[in-house]
Amino acid sequence: MTSLRTLGSSDLAVFPLALGGNVFGWTADKDTSFAVLDAYAAAGGNFVDTADSYSSWAPGNEGGESETVIGDWLASRGNRSEIVVATKVGAHPQYKGLSATTIKAAAEESLRRLRTDHIDLYYTHFDDPSVPVEEIVTALDQLVKEGKVRAIAASNLSAERLQQSLDFSDREGLARYVALQPHYNLVSRDTYEGELQEVAARAGLAAVPYYALASGFLTGKYRPGATVDSARARGAGAHLETERGRKVLAALDRIAGARGAEVATVALAWLAAQPTVVAPIASARTVGQLPALVAVADLDLTQEELAELTAASA
Repeated sequence: MTSLRTLGSSDLAVFPLALGGNVFGWTADKDTSFAVLDAYAAAGGNFVDTADSYSSWAPGNEGGESETVIGDWLASRGNRSEIVVATKVGAHPQYKGLSATTIKAAAEESLRRLRTDHIDLYYTHFDDPSVPVEEIVTALDQLVKEGKVRAIAASNLSAERLQQSLDFSDREGLARYVALQPHYNLVSRDTYEGELQEVAARAGLAAVPYYALASGFLTGKYRPGATVDSARARGAGAHLETERGRKVLAALDRIAGARGAEVATVALAWLAAQPTVVAPIASARTVGQLPALVAVADLDLTQEELAELTAASA
């Protein structure tokens, strides 16, 4: 039985891989999404990540599709109490930004789509510099006081604004961020390492990185001359043209071969071993993609293996 990890200072205990919900209602239809969610839960997974804006970018979608799929799945399986549901506010086409009124209204819509009376972890999706952190934190605190949100978190936030938010929470005795969702992986380290990671470490925040597999590049399926059928192929394939990308892939191949593991599992295991990281996020468009992701729960890399990957990705 995989041991769960505590999310920062919260009382939320989560599986060491968060299942990304961005594909639900987009590249995975309802039936496929249900199958992926079932397989993840069967493997011991309990941490599902979505956002109110998923997948507003897809033709014919308006946002909220992923939450709706997850809400329908929770209702049909009767397992709401067993799943830690994380969603986000600030990027839905009809609820842009982080004013207090927007946060309140968007939260109600997320609750409706998720068919639940509470959100376990509620992120601000993108910072809104036009709104003081005091207003944002106060609005989130109100949702916690009302029992509609259990814990709050931030994504895509500068170190400075994160520190200001934490200081305000501490000063006023309000709900405090427990987690941070940064862009972070083996080929994108400067998006988190440095000042932002230092603030998170000092504050005891749990990092839950997105793009953990660099839009699929770190699964190893992108190779010179290979054609990949994916909505994200162009961005992921670009890493092949960088020296860092090629070095990382070579190191991943060597370690994966030596350990009898999938390349994606090794990439996630490196990320999961980094300071502050509690659970990387990765999505599966099919049930077949899932085993390599959940296997991170059982793969502990040696210090030598971690050092090799860190050097390759420098």
